[in-house]
Amino acid sequence: MTDLRNYTLVTAAYWGFTLTDGALRMLVLLHFHDLGYSAVQIAFLFLLYEFFGVVTNLVGGWVGSHLGLKVTLFAGLGLQVLALSALALLDPGWPVALSVAYVMGAQALSGIAKDLTKMSSKSAIKVLVPEGAESLLFKWVAILTGSKNALKGAGFFLGGVLLTWFGFRNSLFFMAGGLALLLLATTVALPGTIGMAKKKTKFSAILSKSREINLLSAARLFLFGSRDIWFVVALPVFLSASLGWSHAGVGGFLALWVIGYGGVQALAPNLLKNFLDGGVPRGGTACAGAFALATLTALIAIGVSFELSPWLTVVAGLALFGLIFAVNSSVHSYLILAYTDTDQTALNVGFYYMANAMGRLVGTLLSGVVFQLGGLVACLWVSSAFVLLAAVISLRLPRGRITKAA
Repeated sequence: MTDLRNYTLVTAAYWGFTLTDGALRMLVLLHFHDLGYSAVQIAFLFLLYEFFGVVTNLVGGWVGSHLGLKVTLFAGLGLQVLALSALALLDPGWPVALSVAYVMGAQALSGIAKDLTKMSSKSAIKVLVPEGAESLLFKWVAILTGSKNALKGAGFFLGGVLLTWFGFRNSLFFMAGGLALLLLATTVALPGTIGMAKKKTKFSAILSKSREINLLSAARLFLFGSRDIWFVVALPVFLSASLGWSHAGVGGFLALWVIGYGGVQALAPNLLKNFLDGGVPRGGTACAGAFALATLTALIAIGVSFELSPWLTVVAGLALFGLIFAVNSSVHSYLILAYTDTDQTALNVGFYYMANAMGRLVGTLLSGVVFQLGGLVACLWVSSAFVLLAAVISLRLPRGRITKAA
């Protein structure tokens, strides 16, 4: 019963953070697009967010294993409150260079906050689920990951609505106040030792991983890079500039996409149960999903190239992309925990999400650069190449019964 209570508390904290994280991304993107910033300039606003996610995941896992996941979880929530408050103080009269630098700095804080919170929440599940309960682990991971992404989608919509109704500054102060209340309400509830390793490891151990974890992390890098190449900058700007969609329309579409994506993630154990040996995924599951995704992305690029209906290619095609991507992401989220010994969970999950953040960093930069050079079609072709690399790497993942990391 205590484990269920702690799982609920961790999930609630993650939900609150995720809602503000999704809203913040949409606020920044749409606000600076309105101010006339180019796709590359908008991409740069998010670069430090993704870069510090790489650093945070690499170091945060080691910190969490020594000090406990409660420390890293609430540090993440507190930093997000600080980042939101700092962005609210942005002066629209500042020169472009100063504004970009200031926003990049605030986004760096938000990136640290996001990955501290995510690493802590995902690691806590491994600690809370009884050893050997692999089907339960897959189910709880899928629920947490899926609900997180559904709320991030709701955050996209919330960001578009808040920007329209209240403006940039007031929206940020509103979100900072709500998250601060959640932080105060949950700080005292979690046990301080959750996720703390019994045997302390040296800092050098953050880069010492098993073959399975290294392969899965490399595949994760290209998988998430493939999504963000078209999702972060290219798609919102395309919908706004090329199709003439409103802020609420862009935010609403991205919200529905991510909400649907999150819903599929949560249902992944049920969707896959008839195709899995023993009810849990193996390396071949991740490989098959990546090959299917690469093929679909190439077909969407061809459809856009031939100027077929945007509703058929962009809207329907990317909805199907989200379905396949969501299942593959849930499989990955389960596999990293399955490959990990409980005492090393924070270290290995931190390393894995470091690769995830690196993929997002590369994808974010390419989203602005490739879109500016070749439009949405070019972004989709590069995305297809990335996910094909993820599939090739996944070919080397274990096909049989999962072996724990040493």
